[in-house]
Amino acid sequence: MTAAAHGPDTVNTDTDTSARPHGQELADLILSRLEDDKAEDIITIDLSGKSDVADAMIIASGRSQRHVGAVADQVITALRENGHGKPRVEGLPHCDWVLVDAGDVILHIFRPEVREFYNIEKMWQADFAADQH
Repeated sequence: MTAAAHGPDTVNTDTDTSARPHGQELADLILSRLEDDKAEDIITIDLSGKSDVADAMIIASGRSQRHVGAVADQVITALRENGHGKPRVEGLPHCDWVLVDAGDVILHIFRPEVREFYNIEKMWQADFAADQH
């Protein structure tokens, strides 16, 4: 893997740029895994320039607790197998809402009714709409 070229205004605090993928490459890996594992209602929210937390947030649903857990496990495995290390994970014991923090990309996997209750995509998209006015 080659490191991406950095423009004059780009500050890179990583010492080894080849070890940390660009946010889009990481998002593509996660999205591919989600599609393969039949996650539902997948959306991506671009956070670049809007948040220091991550470059992107991906939100998806699983059909049941078992499906949410299985999808999360497969994403975690894919990240490790592709050299992205071990992400921080919250919520795996209950599998109602699993958060996988892969650094440049944050993944939320919900059971449908839990996703509807928290509706985090609406919250993030409302923040961005307010920024544009």
